[in-house]
Amino acid sequence: MAKPEPRYVCQACGAGHPRWGGRCEACGAWNTIIEEAPREATPKGLGGRRGRGLEFVGLTGEAAALVRRTTGIAEFDRVTGGGLVPGSALLIGGDPGIGKSTLLLQVAAALACRCAYVSGEESIEQVRLRARRLGVTGAAVELAAATNLRDILASLDRPEAPEAVVIDSIQTMYVDSLDSAPGTVAQVRASAAELIRLAKRRGFTLFLVGHVTKEGLIAGPRVLEHMVDTVLYFEGERGHHFRILRAVKNRFGPTDEIGVFEMTAGGLVEVANPSALFLAERRGNASGTAVFAGIEGTRPLLVEIQALLSPSALGTPRRAVVGWDSGRLAMVMAVLEARCGLALAGNDVYLNVAGGLRITEPAADLAVAAALVSSLRDVPAPERAVIYGEIGLSGEVRAVSQGDQRLKEAAKLGFTEALVPPRRGRPAPPADNLKVHEIAHLQDLVDLLAGAASPRRGPRGPGERRA
Repeated sequence: MAKPEPRYVCQACGAGHPRWGGRCEACGAWNTIIEEAPREATPKGLGGRRGRGLEFVGLTGEAAALVRRTTGIAEFDRVTGGGLVPGSALLIGGDPGIGKSTLLLQVAAALACRCAYVSGEESIEQVRLRARRLGVTGAAVELAAATNLRDILASLDRPEAPEAVVIDSIQTMYVDSLDSAPGTVAQVRASAAELIRLAKRRGFTLFLVGHVTKEGLIAGPRVLEHMVDTVLYFEGERGHHFRILRAVKNRFGPTDEIGVFEMTAGGLVEVANPSALFLAERRGNASGTAVFAGIEGTRPLLVEIQALLSPSALGTPRRAVVGWDSGRLAMVMAVLEARCGLALAGNDVYLNVAGGLRITEPAADLAVAAALVSSLRDVPAPERAVIYGEIGLSGEVRAVSQGDQRLKEAAKLGFTEALVPPRRGRPAPPADNLKVHEIAHLQDLVDLLAGAASPRRGPRGPGERRA
């Protein structure tokens, strides 16, 4: 029988190559291709056996009710869609030291069932030390420190298997039948596949902790994210005590849902009203700030956007952005210059989303523009106003979804004004003591802030020019 050809696999994307190379042609990564042990060839296709025929059924039919297991941690249950589904697999990624192990240990302790915690990175004493710090030593959690997948499967594949299993982390697990190091594409893919197969068969909920790369993506092959039912990212800045748990994939609930936690000395504490917490240290009379009414998943969320413009002594002014897309900032500045006649090019621009939250929806365009104009003219935006709306390249302000929920959240927190896109073809909602200003064009926003500036400054500043 012919000797099987060697296989060369990229450890960044999982693409196969016929020979070794310094650069992967599929993802462009350098020095990520390694040789893996070849699989034994079979003489007749799939072993020469004929497959068993499938029995197809229609779209209609009776299905068992989906029973979820709640943890009692409201923010975690919100992100997972209302609780944990038996037999499901969840992948949780995040930066090192962000609190992934702390979160999962608290979740395991909060579950009203037997839970197994398998650590491949820490010893049992280290996990017990964290449990004492969190005050969960009395929980029904069984600990083990192991990395050999064969031993782990033998311990879990029994009738009295636990109802929830935590694997911390999947990159440390290895299959002894594969001739490659733990953390490689082959090991991660094989280990995850075996664990997920056992979870589906035994009906326990599986938590997999995943390392992330320097780009913030879960390390290993992207097929790992397709194999699991739910992918969660644990986000946060080290300088802030807020932590955001975000769902980017969920087969049993909404995606882009977030849960907000606060990191304390005793562990993670859920935040029931994150809008009030994000705005707790806001100074309403400061220029260069605006309150954005956003939507994260199904939850309305109010955050403060801060901008600072200062004359630049460099040939290429600096643009620093934290918590938003730098390309979208460049677009908003270009529209302000071309459609509203504001001169921003000669200034260093710093933009920050307070609290360490990252905003991705385009509805923040109008709030960013308001913060930029406010900083340029050194005039505060309306103190008790929320702002949202998408900006087009011609300067028009486009409508965004779920405007009623944004306004209700603003009214609940005591805001009295709202700068919103025009509600074309629909009647305005009840005011709820909220005065609504419809901004049809970006120039309307500039004129509104110019009216607020008239008591303080009459003539135009040096950074302004007429269109």
